[in-house]
Amino acid sequence: MMFRIFAAAALAAALSVSSASAETLKIGSEGAYPPFNTKDTSGNVVGFDIDIAQALCAEMKVECTVVTQDWDGMIPALQNKKFDFVAASMSITEERSKVVNFTDPYYRNKLQYVGKKGTPLDITPAGLKGKSVGAQRATIAAEWLEKNAPGVATKLYDTQENAWLDLDAGRTDAVLADVFLSYDWLQSPTGKNFEYKGDPVFDDDKIGIAVRKQDTALLARLNTALKTIIDNGTYAKINAKYFPFSIR
Repeated sequence: MMFRIFAAAALAAALSVSSASAETLKIGSEGAYPPFNTKDTSGNVVGFDIDIAQALCAEMKVECTVVTQDWDGMIPALQNKKFDFVAASMSITEERSKVVNFTDPYYRNKLQYVGKKGTPLDITPAGLKGKSVGAQRATIAAEWLEKNAPGVATKLYDTQENAWLDLDAGRTDAVLADVFLSYDWLQSPTGKNFEYKGDPVFDDDKIGIAVRKQDTALLARLNTALKTIIDNGTYAKINAKYFPFSIR
């Protein structure tokens, strides 16, 4: 009887140690970029980015929680260890790659203008001269406008939602944004009054998960998990939940 008591105690202690040592990682995301990351009615962060990140966590056999962060402070917060990796539709750019490492791309995007239906919009630099165009701050859309549309009155916003609000209110003539982000908004009751204008102006936007430079082991694990969820069909199921076409 005494042996059974000791055995039970030893098992309980082992389980306690195992539970305490279980790895937990924190996912950094904005929570204001539907359908990729946004908050539901309960305040939980949901969306394509989050589903992909949680699928990677499941593949790595770790528990993951989501931490929200304003977009323009995302990389500093990662470096300050507020979270372990960023899943927030972050474009892989040369400038960002100097301070963080990125996984292989988990989807690819394009930049395209959105404007009012029935209102012509010439998207050439000459045609946009004097027009007001919105974009989210610290994104490749904002960077593209700065470099390629010198005659445009650019309005930058803290969130993409605020950019859409100003477009709907007529305070801007167009918004430049990721084509898949815009696709989701164009399906909404408000967005149905708007449409893509012209062809994409940039079509090589690779989206990756960001990690700190020193976290090379985590980077390798994320890349291995990403390949696995693509190969086993998990990625395709998540993709189909949000889009009727592949965004890879």
